[in-house]
This record gives sequence, C-alpha cells and structure tokens, in this order.
Amino acid sequence: MLPRLIKIGLWSLVGLLLLVAAAGGAGFLWLKGSLPPLEGRLALSGLGAPVEVLRDGDGVVTIRAQSEADAYQALGYVHAQDRLWQMDFMRRTGAGRLSEVVGERTLEIDRLMRGLDLYGLAEASLDQLSPEARAALDAYCAGVNAYISAPTGPWPPGFQLLRNVPEPWRPADSMVWARLMTLQLSGNWHREVQRLKLKGRLPAQAIAFLWPQAPADSPVTVHAALGPLDPGPDPSQVLPWDWAPKIASNFWAIDGERSDSDKPILANDPHLALSAPGLWYLARIETPELTLAGATSPGVPFHILGHNGQVAWGLTTTHADTQDLFIEKLAHGRPSHYETPEGVRPFTLRRDFIEIRGREPERVTYRSTRHGPVVGDLQAKQPEGLAEDQVLALAWPGLRPDDRTGEALYRMNHARSAAQFAEALESFDAPVQNVGYADVRGTIGFQTVGRVPIRKNGDGFAPVPGWSGAFDWSGWIPAAELPSVTDPAKGVVVNANNRVVGPSYPYLLTARWPDPARAERIEELLGDLPKSDIAGHERLQNDSLSLGAARLLPRLLSAPQSDPAGREAHALLGAWDKVMDRERPEPLIFAAWLDNLTRRLLTPRLGSLFPAFDRPNLPLILQILETRPLWCDDPKTPQEESCDDQIESAFTGALSDLEKRFGGTMSDWRWGDAHQARFAHPLFSHLPLYESLFGFSVATDGGGDTINRAVPRFGEPLDKRFTDVHGPGYRAIYDLADLDASRFIIATGQSGNPLSPFYGNLAQRWSDGHYVKLVGDDKDAPYRLLLNPG
Repeated sequence: MLPRLIKIGLWSLVGLLLLVAAAGGAGFLWLKGSLPPLEGRLALSGLGAPVEVLRDGDGVVTIRAQSEADAYQALGYVHAQDRLWQMDFMRRTGAGRLSEVVGERTLEIDRLMRGLDLYGLAEASLDQLSPEARAALDAYCAGVNAYISAPTGPWPPGFQLLRNVPEPWRPADSMVWARLMTLQLSGNWHREVQRLKLKGRLPAQAIAFLWPQAPADSPVTVHAALGPLDPGPDPSQVLPWDWAPKIASNFWAIDGERSDSDKPILANDPHLALSAPGLWYLARIETPELTLAGATSPGVPFHILGHNGQVAWGLTTTHADTQDLFIEKLAHGRPSHYETPEGVRPFTLRRDFIEIRGREPERVTYRSTRHGPVVGDLQAKQPEGLAEDQVLALAWPGLRPDDRTGEALYRMNHARSAAQFAEALESFDAPVQNVGYADVRGTIGFQTVGRVPIRKNGDGFAPVPGWSGAFDWSGWIPAAELPSVTDPAKGVVVNANNRVVGPSYPYLLTARWPDPARAERIEELLGDLPKSDIAGHERLQNDSLSLGAARLLPRLLSAPQSDPAGREAHALLGAWDKVMDRERPEPLIFAAWLDNLTRRLLTPRLGSLFPAFDRPNLPLILQILETRPLWCDDPKTPQEESCDDQIESAFTGALSDLEKRFGGTMSDWRWGDAHQARFAHPLFSHLPLYESLFGFSVATDGGGDTINRAVPRFGEPLDKRFTDVHGPGYRAIYDLADLDASRFIIATGQSGNPLSPFYGNLAQRWSDGHYVKLVGDDKDAPYRLLLNPG
C-alpha cells in the first residue's frame, strides 16, 4: 500500500509541476506580448504626414518625418514603446510618488522629493520655454500618450509586478528629468553634511585634509585669464542609486590642424551610475530642416548629447560648488521663527501628504527659510552636529522656478554654427556644466554654463551661520564671465572634471577640484598624436592605464615584505605596466591592497562615516603616506603603527581575501572576475528570481582614475567587492568632416523590457570598446514601422 501511495504522490507532484510550468510558459508568452511591434503600420492621431521608424539589428532608431512636430511625436512614441516603465519610474521619483505603487520602502525618497518640490519647479519652468520649444514638448507628449492610450499588448513587466498602469504623460513629466539630473550632478550638499558630522570627531585641519586639493600644476582647461574683473544628516543618501550624486566625465576636441581629415574631432563620455535600463537611448532624427543623432533620455524630447549635422557637442561636470548649507538659529522661545539680519522671521510652511500603498498616507510639513528648505524636514530628523536651537537650510540654484535649461537644450539642438551654439548656452541655468563643441566649419570651443553663486564670504566647504548674513549670496557669476575659450592656440581643449581655471580667475567656482589624473593622461596621449583619425580617439577613449597606480605603487612596494606569497605578488606588481586590464591579476592585487589599506587608515577615526570614502581615493592615500604619517597610527591600539606597518598588514590581508575568493594560484586571478559592471534593474534587482533571470554583468577594464573610468566599490562583502558601479554609460566620437562616420555606444541596450533582445545586447561591445554608427541606412534596418496620421 505504501509504495502505491508514494507512486500516486509522485505522479501528482509531476502533474502539479507540469501545470506550474504550463502556467509559467503561458504567462511568459503573455508577457512577451508587452514587446512593441517594430514592423507594420500604426495610426497616430495628430501626425501631419506619415513617419518612418527604422530600427537596425541592434534596435537603434532612425525617425524620418516631414516636419519637426511629427518627428518629436514619433520620438515620444518610440520612447514609450521601449522605455515606458523607466519613464514612469523617473517621473514618480521626481514627483515624490513612488510609495503610491511601491509602498513604505520608498517613503524616504518621496519625503525628500516632495520637500525639494522638484515637480512643482518643473511645472514652473514650463513658462520659460519659447513657443517653438513648447510646441516640440507638446508633440512629444502626444506621442507618448498615443502609446499609453492604445498599447499594443500587456503593459511591460514592471507595471505588472507593481500592479499599476501608466497615467497620461504631461509636459512637466519631461521637465522634471532636468531637475533630477541637476540633483545628481550637484554633489556638494551631501559632502557638507559629511563634514558637519565629522566636526565633532576631527579638527578642522584634519577634515580639510580628507578632501585633497588638486595640485597647483594640474591641467587647466581654460588657460588664459579673463582679465581683471570686479568680483562683486545627509538626505541625499536616501536617493535611488541612479539619481544619487555622482560626478565625472571626459571631453576633448582637436581642431583640423591636428586631424587627418582637416576637420575637428570631438570625443565625450559622461560617467553616471551603471544600471539597466541605462539613462541613454540612441536615436537619429531626419526632417527636411534638421538632422539629429546621438543620446536622448527617455522622457525628454531633445537630444542631450550628439550632433545636428552642423555642430557636435558634449558635456562634463564642472564640480562647481552651487550648494550651501546655512545653519539657521531658532528664535528664543519661538521655534516657529528663526533669526535673520533684519530680525526674527517665521518659517515658510508647506503641508503635503504622501500616498503609500497598503497604509494610511503620511502627512508631512516642510519649513523653508530665506535661504531654502530645512534639510531636517526632508528626512524627518535633523543632521548630526547641530545644537538644539539650530536647523540647516539648503541654498541651491537648482531650486529656482525660473530655470531655462529646457529652452537651452532646444536651442542647442537647432544651432547651425558654433556661434549660434554658444548663444544657446546663455539659457543653460542648472546644473553647472562644461560644454565642449565643434562645427563643420572648423571651430572648436568650450564654455562653462549655469548659475554659480557669488558668496559675500566663505568658500562653500562647510555649513556656515545663516543668521548674520555674512555668508549670503550676492548674485550669480555673469554668464559672459564664466570660463570659455574658442579655437585655442594649441588646437586642443580637454576637460575630465579637472581644474577649469587657474588662480587668476576672479571668482570662486569651487574650493576643491577633483583628481586631475584622467585629464593628465588624455593630454599625454593627445601629445603622442600630432595627427590623428577617429580610430586613434577610440583607443584613447578606452585607455585603462592608471596614473594613480603608477604614483602610489612605488611607495607601497617600498615597505618590507617577508611573506613568500607577498614576495610573489610584489614581483608581479613591480613588473606591472599599470594598465587595469580585466585579464590580468595585477590590477586585482593592487585594488585589494588599496581597499584594505584605505580601511585601515580611515576607519579608526571615521567609524560609521567611512562608507563616504569607500571608493578609490589614491591622492588621499598617497598624501597620508607621504605627508601625514599620524593617520597610519590606529588610536584604538596600545602600540604605535607606522605607515610601513599598515602597508604590510594591508597587503597580507588583501592576499588572504583574494585567496579565499579566487583560490591559491595567484597567476590564475583576474581583475575581470571581480571587476564586473553589474546592470541592476531598479525593481527586478530586489527580486531574486527576476534578478537571476534578467540581471546581467560584463567584466570591464579600467579603474577609478583611468580614462576608461570604471569605479570599483570598496567596503562591500568579499563576494561583491570591486564591482564596477560607475562609468561611461555613453561614449561618442564625432568626426566633423563626416558626421555620419561618428561613433556611438551605450552600456546596455535600447529596450527597458527584460524580455527584449535589445535589453542588454550592447553591453559586451561597450565593455570591449566597440562602437556603432547612427546613419539611418535602409540596408542595415531590418525593422520598418510606418506611423500614419490617425
């Protein structure tokens, strides 16, 4: 009887598994229906004439339209086809409405976004658009809504998992993207909070030391002085990784004298968070009046980076300090008021509530001072380091309602010469950026754009008293007096977030410039290319030699090493060419050594604040070893450690960690086994089953200071340490002699639907340093979709 029951049970289990498999297969096939049609004919109400949408074998789009309005409507439609869930997630993030569909886990993000009122500011900035730009935006919205109102299948998986459907697309939904980018590209706010927290642990001199100054002889982008002028808790940490502050990019341009084609070549690769789907979407638009090719961002009608047939352009972050935290003093006995130079003033109050899936709404009250919103209200508690009668207020040009950056992007897209392009930049308000450009006539140029505050006193490094008015802002640096250069004598312009101006510049852009290693390496390699073609710039853009390793390693290797395994690793590193090659063990050994040493030097004094420094910081470590040996001594131990002691201990610890993870044969270790770009989906990455099905990663060359920037994350558990988390999600090289010969690549793929063959199809080519072209060739376009007037 028992064997028979077992047999019946087994057959029942098999039947159940078959039913589950069948249901799963049916569900999978149903979800596959969420992939958009790429061929055939569709009707779109509002089109003036048929529009042709070509997709090549990689899913890269070319739109051919008879008018700009039709082209923008078609772009909105194809963005919605490929990235609608990403677009919806973006606008919900900016509006502080994630918790409506996600639940309580995103409440902190929503509280921050509602407090900054980014969506209200986006709505206000619509008034700054010209009729032409507004018409383009409205046409784009019509295209998105054409897809939302008549989907061609079930909604993409993200909507299914969260059980919501997209609302109609509004113009402010597009404008909030720029506000989110301004938040991401303005990093001083969170650093000021970190410095405030450190204030009780370290003296001011030690805090300043943790953010090293760039060397005085480091590369300067605009060499010529402008002449004498009359200088008139950290809430950002709750942001999703995609939108948290991260600031780096590369740009260079050479003129026709240095180019084989006798016309300029311009290269650009902005560095942002690596995720799937990525920020960028490749698109080419062709109308009788205009051709555009390059990087769009789903949700936005205008090309952010690219060329328009006459002018090519790229962006890097200036690292201008545009955020100040003011310490406001509460009025004695009147906590609803604060002190100002003119006397006591009431806080401005704004009340709101946040809808939360599965529970009652959260009611919130935000206070603002004359400087800006109260930081503590953005996270429901005050940051550390303040007295009981103090609050912090954030001053930031990104919170102004009269921002004109949307208008600037429209005009940049339509400029027909370098001179017109420079005029268009006058409307670019936030974030502060460096813009490099070149035109087909042979001009190359560079301009810093955006609103940079003029401070009465101070340098923006740390929070300052707000009640006296001594540190208030007196205005903006005039746009005409921001750094710029046209057709420099040397025939080359380079910026890799390095110092933009020299000491003679009369205004303060920032008190701290980043490590200039990438700019130094770019200038070095360009010096080796007196005449170059586009292939030479491809190699340069993918260069992975670490100048930081070349500078730090001799000091590390000078420490004594008695362990046999250590001597073997020493020998490898001593012969290493300092190229962060994914196929070699030396970059892995060096990174593990640097990680271990960084933790040993900083953790004893920083404690819980150390994660703010868990990225490679080679200049800081080198300065400690060469000029601040006190940091090598652990104050928590009875004995006094020297720098050599810490170097040797860190090396032993690093080799032990690597042996645990990769085995005992050092020659078999590979940088790429640990250093992989992991493209995590903002939703699916939190669901193990979906992550295992749809997540993907690729091994990458490079490091935190290489031109091919690929920042490894330190301080993680051993199995996740050194993951590549930040790098060039978009690379482009523009040949002004033949713009159709320009090269492009994005890090993931065109689609945001994990079921699409275009979800991650470009990742390996991106990692290998390969490119695609955006030429709209019918022969290379297997997919043709015709959009007809409805």
